[in-house]
Amino acid sequence: MTEYDASRNANRTIRYVVAALILRGSEVLVCQRRPDQPMSLKWEFPGGKIEPGESPEEALRRELDEELGIRASIGVRVAHVRHNYRNGGAVDLQFFAVHSFEGELTNRIFHDFRWTQLHTLPEYDFLAADRELIRDLAAGKLL
Repeated sequence: MTEYDASRNANRTIRYVVAALILRGSEVLVCQRRPDQPMSLKWEFPGGKIEPGESPEEALRRELDEELGIRASIGVRVAHVRHNYRNGGAVDLQFFAVHSFEGELTNRIFHDFRWTQLHTLPEYDFLAADRELIRDLAAGKLL
């Protein structure tokens, strides 16, 4: 790493984020960003930013209620990824399995959401930070 690269990395703002792999048999719930959002129409897993004082599990439970109107039972952490975007931002992303929830799934913020087979995940245009996880999930390596 050059001195320039080191200084660029030191100046990155890291966003701490959690996401849910909501599972139903061999299917997982995927969500599409709205056209008016950054990285519009990219696919992702539901979740969001960890607020100060929240554990990752508490943040994910809150986000799933806000985004989908469900009360989720947060399971084990499946993956932990740190991704640096070209624009200088960075994300520290933790993925948790969710095998059960209460309530009816309601799309409160997404352009679209749907259940899809794990092996079909690479067919979707996911956010860059999710792509390695997508390959591993589709190959049956994580779940």
